[in-house]
Amino acid sequence: MIDQLWLIPLGFAAGVLGSMIGLGGGIIVVPVLTFLGFPPTTAASNSLFAALSNATASTISYSKQKRIEFSLGIKLGLLSVPGTILGAIISTDITPDVFKILFGFILIASAAYIFLRKKIETKEKVISKQMMIFAIGASFFAGIISSFFGIGGGIIFVPLMVVGMGMMMKKAAPTSQMILLFASFSGVIVHSLLGHPDFLQAGFLAIGSFIGGLVGARLSIDIKERYLQILVSVVILIAAAKLFFDSLSGNLLGF
Repeated sequence: MIDQLWLIPLGFAAGVLGSMIGLGGGIIVVPVLTFLGFPPTTAASNSLFAALSNATASTISYSKQKRIEFSLGIKLGLLSVPGTILGAIISTDITPDVFKILFGFILIASAAYIFLRKKIETKEKVISKQMMIFAIGASFFAGIISSFFGIGGGIIFVPLMVVGMGMMMKKAAPTSQMILLFASFSGVIVHSLLGHPDFLQAGFLAIGSFIGGLVGARLSIDIKERYLQILVSVVILIAAAKLFFDSLSGNLLGF
């Protein structure tokens, strides 16, 4: 038990960053666990516990700051649930090398989002029927990504709300954390039923992530994000490069 305590500060760091940028902390937790040799399903399911804890803490804090669009968040959150169920199921048979390659692409997309999020244009828009249909499909896909990789679907939900629906970024990231409550909770249930997580490890991650979520939501009010964005983007890209390298090395050694 004692040798697992390092998961608490890992969860804390992921929780702070996840809360501030609206992506959930899985983009930090999953690469670390993967590099340490955790099986894909264990890494993803353990990370989802942290994502759920982080989303809970962030939602509590952001609701007090009145920065959450509850009606939209509940709708998109519920729409993501079927995708999370499917994502957990199909993750069962994924091989480590394929998981690393796919997750590497997710990390690249996440880094691009983090670096460019301030440049995403916000305009007041009337939400059309076509946009609502797109939002339904995007929510389902975000649910699959959330549960399959254990990262939450913020990389899809935040641009959807800002670009597609005209929401201000200062409300989109907090609302995304509320949506992740639904996605991560349903994913945790299905992964648990399938026997994927290590509950002790997941618990330590969740403890750190909850505290980090509270801290991140508070820091998001007045911190200058630009240097943080650059640092996180660089770290994520390095992690993506290592995932690709590890996967290719494994395949080459296999031959």
